[in-house]
Amino acid sequence: MAEPAATTDAATDTLLGGRVRLDQGDGYRVSMDAVLLAAAVPASPGQAVLELGLGTGAASLCLAARVPGLDLTGLEINPEMRARCRRNLALNGAAVRVVAGDVAAPPPDEVPRDAYDQVLLNPPYGEPGRHRVPRDATRALAHVEGGGREGGASLAEWIACAHGRLKSGGWLSLIHRADRLDAVLAQLHGRFGAITVLPLWPMADRPARRVVVVARKGAATPTALLPGLTLHQPDGSPTEAARRVLADMAPLMAARPGLT
Repeated sequence: MAEPAATTDAATDTLLGGRVRLDQGDGYRVSMDAVLLAAAVPASPGQAVLELGLGTGAASLCLAARVPGLDLTGLEINPEMRARCRRNLALNGAAVRVVAGDVAAPPPDEVPRDAYDQVLLNPPYGEPGRHRVPRDATRALAHVEGGGREGGASLAEWIACAHGRLKSGGWLSLIHRADRLDAVLAQLHGRFGAITVLPLWPMADRPARRVVVVARKGAATPTALLPGLTLHQPDGSPTEAARRVLADMAPLMAARPGLT
């Protein structure tokens, strides 16, 4: 799929129309998913924000560019990715507290419970036993739940970790495969309300491959399915609506009151 979210030179990728620069290293390319996830987070200046699975820092950097004055923390299990993220923070002059740890057992002193206004996550999409596990350990952690290893963090543990770290009334924002939406909603049930789902269509005549889900801890507001976003025109170029989100920092979920 074409990638309108980023441009590349010999050293870095750029996101949000050049507002964010990203050193991803050899073999790593930015995902549009991180940019779209940041566009969905209903954060306000001064709020405490936690990203689970910080990776290269792309989503948190995009969120920081969109919303100034956030108190940002990121949890990341992979030391290689933590090091790369720190390079990206320096490259952008951004402040994110980088914490080493696993979402299945986050360090309680550094990632306390009931402490965050916003939690965002872009969890691994692959399911162990159903998707091939990359030989490279870094790629395995990024693409398959738990890195494909027995006892690795499941989708249930990702969402449980987010729920435990959010304040009452705090917001969870995540992006996942469209065919895992039922599993996501099952984990949100009884913990979150005001669940808002936005499909992402690669083209107007194709099924959604991704969904963005935003939900509020402890709320009782009914679930809403928003009009989706078509990402590409037939020639592969971005639609105008997608370009506004990916380059001009338009919000992704302006259609539901209370989310922006």
